[in-house]
Amino acid sequence: MSPSLDQVREIAEHITQQASSIPMAHFRAPLDIIAKADASPVTIADRKTEAFIREELARHFPTHGIFGEEYGISGSLKGETWIIDPIDGTRSFITGSPLFGMLLGYLVEGVPKLGLVRMPALDETYVGIPGQGATLNGQPIRCRDTTALNEAMVYVNEAERIHAAAPELFTRLCNVGHTRRMGYDCYPHAMLSAGLIDSVVDYGLEPYDFLPLVGLVRAAGGVITDWDGKDLSLESDGKVVTSATPELHGQMLELLNR
Repeated sequence: MSPSLDQVREIAEHITQQASSIPMAHFRAPLDIIAKADASPVTIADRKTEAFIREELARHFPTHGIFGEEYGISGSLKGETWIIDPIDGTRSFITGSPLFGMLLGYLVEGVPKLGLVRMPALDETYVGIPGQGATLNGQPIRCRDTTALNEAMVYVNEAERIHAAAPELFTRLCNVGHTRRMGYDCYPHAMLSAGLIDSVVDYGLEPYDFLPLVGLVRAAGGVITDWDGKDLSLESDGKVVTSATPELHGQMLELLNR
């Protein structure tokens, strides 16, 4: 029998709460940094955190599939599946920035049913179940109601990668909305879910970077798709845009594809 979403939420929150002590034990401390095949950094904190989360998930949900950044796929991803990014923002982590997160997503037959973003150094936990709402540290949160692009506060993630791949688009993004900031990783998407900003453009992500965000953003009333407006999946190309409202999302898609 499948667990209820309330059970899933409770266990996910408990596991990540316990796991958060692992990166914090290494935060702003000397670390050996290993370069992965794609040149991205990884540390013992990434690997120990994911190993703990995987072990706990397997104990509570032995029939569920797991897909994590550091240790890949266990079991089948066709049924009930967990997606893990143990430290989303390893570059932030190794440079002493508190804006690294821990991502956990729960999918059923590919559909995100729960999204969790825990920010260990900020002591913030965002959890969303589509249809049941989203919370920050247990308090309800919701996206803003901004519908006009010229009034929007926009974050552009992975700016240097966007500039290298599409300089004309980057120029447009530098002039978009009312206010814009450059950022990285999961935190801007969490801030959008909490009603602090209006849109986030992201680039070059992997499924473990974006799938845990889907349940949270949707639960908070927002919209998250690829740059073509398609739902995100394990096969998505890593170009992601998140918006507070459908009206604003349409304008962001138009800007991205102009």
